[in-house]
Parts: sequence; C-alpha cells; structure tokens
Amino acid sequence: MQYIKLLCFLFAISIVVGAAAKKSKDKNKYGVYMVGVSASFTDSLVYITDIQFLDSAVVDSKGFLVGRSQYSLQLKDYLETKENGKNRTCFMFFNVKKNKLQKELSQLKEKYKKGGSLVLKSVNPEFKFEKAEMY
Repeated sequence: MQYIKLLCFLFAISIVVGAAAKKSKDKNKYGVYMVGVSASFTDSLVYITDIQFLDSAVVDSKGFLVGRSQYSLQLKDYLETKENGKNRTCFMFFNVKKNKLQKELSQLKEKYKKGGSLVLKSVNPEFKFEKAEMY
C-alpha cells in the first residue's frame, strides 16, 4: 500500500512538472528572414538585398510582417541616398524559414530574368534592416 501511494505521488508530480515546463505558444513569431526588392517604372534596374535575419521582426497572428512599410522605407531611403535611386517602389519578402524564402526569391529572379529587359543588381551588403519602430 505504501508503494502504491508513493507511485501515485510521483505520477502526480511528473504530470504537474510536465505541464509547467511546457512552452506556451506565443501568437507572435519572433525572428524573420527578409529580402527587400526595389523596382522603378522609369529604370531598368531592379535592386535586391541579401537574405537577412532580423530577430526583432514579428509576424502577427494573420501572417503579416509587423512594420513591413517601415522596412520598405528603410530600403527606399538607402537607395535614394547611396545609389541615387529616385522614384523606386520597394517591397518586402519574408518568411520564418530561410529555405522557403530562398525558393521564393529564386522564382522572383527567374521571372525578372525571363523578360531580358531588366537588370538585377544586388544592394551593397553594408545595408542592414533595423528594427521597425512601433507607434
């Protein structure tokens, strides 16, 4: 009888410890791989950044990158000041998995190369995305 009580007590403790140690699922996913692309209707150059991991970036519960417009503006400002790129439209590609983003980026590059009239150019590796400010 004493062993049964001890066994039940240990079983109850293991259940409680297991439940307490289980991670709670966070609705926001932190850490995102990002690529910026910039094109213009008046220019044949298409700028593409390297894939960058930003640990402070957040994907909300609907799957959208929080502050994505600010990341686009960071790239636009950089290209206007450093590359003399006026009137550029910048957009972001992102994913929490790097290999999925690489696949998406390679498909995008193939589409741009297919036409033959656009020139793909890498953005200087000194450009790094910074944490978006939440208002």
